[in-house]
Amino acid sequence: MGIMKSMNERVRNFKIWDIKLAQGAAMCVMLIIAKLIPQIMEISIWWFVVLAILLGIKPMFSFLHN
Repeated sequence: MGIMKSMNERVRNFKIWDIKLAQGAAMCVMLIIAKLIPQIMEISIWWFVVLAILLGIKPMFSFLHN
């Protein structure tokens, strides 16, 4: 649990710009993967919709709960 506590402490120092820049970097990595493996884009859009919903549940709960 020590590494998780350490990472949580570091993330607490992030400002909104740091978070948005990290999200932008993650999107760029995903675009690179999509260019390297174009078959990924042949997957039904509904898989991406379901994945987005599942991945968004916890952050949305945390946002609305506080």
